[in-house]
Amino acid sequence: QEQMVESGGGLVQAGGSLRLSCAASGRTFNIHRMGWFRQAPGKEREFVAAIIWSGGSTSYADSVKGRFAMSRDIAKNMVYLQMNSLKPEDTAVYYCAVHGGLQYNYWGQGTQVTVSS
Repeated sequence: QEQMVESGGGLVQAGGSLRLSCAASGRTFNIHRMGWFRQAPGKEREFVAAIIWSGGSTSYADSVKGRFAMSRDIAKNMVYLQMNSLKPEDTAVYYCAVHGGLQYNYWGQGTQVTVSS
């Protein structure tokens, strides 16, 4: 059974850094890309970053460009999100997801990131 597990969340002061990890395990995933999303209380889930699995190119939401960096380890089926210069508005539950070519169809349970001012 496919499983996505995020880790690395926590409480950090504004201006600090965190590194999130996400492991995809189970049967062989057909991974076209992997993405990070986040959902703050009372808000819709929003896109944060994505990485194309084969080529490694990345894309970011405007709100995190220049502060966040996504990377991958193909051998381990893992992705990472390095988050620097964190702001209170980055507070949310962060989710990783696998895109199989048509849609994001596998999601993790999420990891909480809280940035204090």
